[in-house]
Amino acid sequence: MASRSTAKRARPGAVSSKAAAGGLSPLAGLVLCSFLLTAIGAAILQVRGDPFAGAPRVQAPLLTPQSPPAPQGWAEALKAANPEAGRTVMEPVTVFGGAAQGEVSDGKSEALMVAPSLAPPANLHGQTMLVPAPISGLYSPGPDGPLPVIAKDGRTSASAYARPFSANGKPKIALIIGRLGQNASLTRQAIESLPGEVTLSFVPYASGLQGWIDLARQHGHEVLIEVPMEPLDYPANDPGPYTLLAAAPAKDTVARLDWILSRATGYFGVSNAFGSRFVNAQAPMETVLSSLRKRGLAFIDDGSAMASQGGLMRASADQVLDDQSLSPDAIGAQFLALEQAAKRQGQALGKGSAYPVTVAQARQWIGGLERRGFQLAPASALASQR
Repeated sequence: MASRSTAKRARPGAVSSKAAAGGLSPLAGLVLCSFLLTAIGAAILQVRGDPFAGAPRVQAPLLTPQSPPAPQGWAEALKAANPEAGRTVMEPVTVFGGAAQGEVSDGKSEALMVAPSLAPPANLHGQTMLVPAPISGLYSPGPDGPLPVIAKDGRTSASAYARPFSANGKPKIALIIGRLGQNASLTRQAIESLPGEVTLSFVPYASGLQGWIDLARQHGHEVLIEVPMEPLDYPANDPGPYTLLAAAPAKDTVARLDWILSRATGYFGVSNAFGSRFVNAQAPMETVLSSLRKRGLAFIDDGSAMASQGGLMRASADQVLDDQSLSPDAIGAQFLALEQAAKRQGQALGKGSAYPVTVAQARQWIGGLERRGFQLAPASALASQR
């Protein structure tokens, strides 16, 4: 009995006689059925064809959103129209409805400072266009492009490129929006949505810088160029390859400054970008201010260089609007502080950056400024000889 029961007990791993005879496990049967159904479907398609073959189909490529390009300025337009231009021009060129914009070259420079005839934009949102740049007599050829100079008749860029202004007796408030040119969408938004009285400040590294300046002036904005200066935490905080360094020799400082100034024309002055170390270094700052004075430019700082004089047109910001917080409430509080400063002093200058929240708050604040008893003024109107 013991031997029979042992013979009937199944051994682990043993295969039954039914399986050995060709039976399938449930999993194997499922796989076989799937294969057969696929084969049958393929055969039907071969005989009857694809039932959706005649239906319209749409294939949409996946596109990466791109920022719109900078507008074409006179320098870019000139190069596109005549790639060989820039060798030597021996005759002045008259454009912009009869205003002489060209200048006789010295026969040596590779840079051609002649403005082509560019049509004004179709919609200027009611803003008054400023005189197109460049203005004859206010520049000369430099190693990297045109450099501002004082004209033989005494005209300067600080006055010629500034927005005209007439005071009405109310406290004046000026607003500078800076760091423009890095983001094309935000730059265009600031140019087109803010009143022409708002001064715009551009980074020197911006692509298509001349085009942005031309567009800004077409919408009535006077323009500044930002000069990157050494901050206290440099080089951890690096404003770029042409940053003015406090310990650099004077000739190196002038060379870097000239490169920045030659990036475009049409600005009435410069402003500092960063510079917490540089603006407090007396000798380097004297080098910069002396160079700006000789070139007929104004210097507008963010409030950190108020002790610097320099014998040129100067203004300092009373309020930096968005350096502590980017919340709408915090920026709104800074605008209110700016109004209080204007009441005390008769005028006040605020400076902000091209953040969406700053531009939006600026539009809202400007909307009720006149009703509250203030006059919006360009920054140049607050500058004075120091």
